[in-house]
Amino acid sequence: MDIRGHATRRSRAGSPRGDPLGLDRASGFTAWWPGIWQLWWGRMAGIEAVREAARHRLGELVRHARAHSPLYRDACGGLPQDVRLNQLPVTTKHALMARFDDWVTDRSIRRDDVERFLSDRSQVGERFLGRYVVWKSSGTAGEPGIYVQDSLALDVYDALLAVQMGSGRLAPHCFAGMVKGGRAALVAATGDHFASIASWERVVRTAPGLAARGFSIMEPLDHLVDRLNAFAPAYLASYPTMLMVLADERRAGRLRVDPSVVWSGGEYLAPAAHADLERAFGCPVINEYGASECMSIAFGCPEGWLHVNADWVIVEPVAADRSPTPPGETSHSVLVTNLANRVQPVIRYDLGDAVTLSPEPCRCGNPLPAIRVEGRREDVLSFTARDGRPRRLIPLALTTVVEEAADVHRFQIVQQRADALALRIDIDDPQRRDAAFAAAASGLRRYLAAQGLPDVAVELDSRPPMPDASSGKLRQVLRAFERPGAAPGGRRQSASVTRTMP
Repeated sequence: MDIRGHATRRSRAGSPRGDPLGLDRASGFTAWWPGIWQLWWGRMAGIEAVREAARHRLGELVRHARAHSPLYRDACGGLPQDVRLNQLPVTTKHALMARFDDWVTDRSIRRDDVERFLSDRSQVGERFLGRYVVWKSSGTAGEPGIYVQDSLALDVYDALLAVQMGSGRLAPHCFAGMVKGGRAALVAATGDHFASIASWERVVRTAPGLAARGFSIMEPLDHLVDRLNAFAPAYLASYPTMLMVLADERRAGRLRVDPSVVWSGGEYLAPAAHADLERAFGCPVINEYGASECMSIAFGCPEGWLHVNADWVIVEPVAADRSPTPPGETSHSVLVTNLANRVQPVIRYDLGDAVTLSPEPCRCGNPLPAIRVEGRREDVLSFTARDGRPRRLIPLALTTVVEEAADVHRFQIVQQRADALALRIDIDDPQRRDAAFAAAASGLRRYLAAQGLPDVAVELDSRPPMPDASSGKLRQVLRAFERPGAAPGGRRQSASVTRTMP
């Protein structure tokens, strides 16, 4: 379940995925089971067999893209038919979205039609043109993305997840969850066609009897906790920042769920936070790295690494000049090639995340390439409500409010005081900036009031969003003051966001 960022999101990344148990059978069990069988036996044959499978699939993908996508036909003009990966051009979201109609390989897909489909939120999880699942990213860098997934891609994502869940370490816990009733809960951004909720609704719509329910990160925490207690999920999925808040509620005795498996996605999960969540929930916490562009890039292991699904995804850590980054060194960015999706080829796509490829085989024994991901750091903000209880606000909820209320994508929310938020908006024209702020502030005040924080001020900071001094990346939500009594340099509840899509 790439359960953003929102978020990747980062689109915000992965996002928590909407099918944590691989339960979608929209294309039929006969299509889904061979994928699992092929994955399992391919990986049993060893890492060289995995690499050979990837090389074969890359060749097929490139041939298909050159034959059916005018964009790739132009980009690959003059290249040999048996082109090597490093000869292929690097692509970016801006360049691909600028030629969306030429990018897709199905000539019946038009961006205007897709955008009309996405404008109707009642169609979240429905099939576009009766055969494609479509979702979008929130556009942290200033430009939202639109992503079309074909049946092969969806089957592969499900098979990758099923293989992960059926591994020796997790299988007993997954079985225990089924004994508990098999109820699955996703806590995510649910108000639009984001990957997490679109995937989730895909499952719910195709299997109406499935014990699966989505919960919004926008709900007041007390209400959310009450609803989760009533549903009693055996499987729980959300973003790391949301899971940290729920873990605190469980430790306090207010959240009384007893999941067999917790799934984390959409944001980077730090090792310390991973261990803390497992202690709080008393079960394994599965970590997945994904993106709107490629839902299943890598899965976490007990050693704290993320193992790349190298039979279906190619990951290239690169320097600023896009030359290869050696193993053991942190890259400037990473190029991702999704070998599963034919309708909208993602080939050597600059994802923007900084990754480190392990120079040694992982001690967990998994032979697949192991990476660690560095990304922007977003803070969980804390305020005191009128009843004296702390209220912690997760970054994805705050950014969702601003994006939906003001239709802006490059901004920064800063907690500068214990009782105030400041909003920086990247719009040069003062009148347009003031109008965007008025809409965003109105949405934030409604959200804060619903969280029991009606006295928190929302102010306009006339300065533009300020990228992080060390990484150069924009952090959308940060705390710029130390709470009274906090130890200098004390631990901050933050997460390195690797995808901004919810």
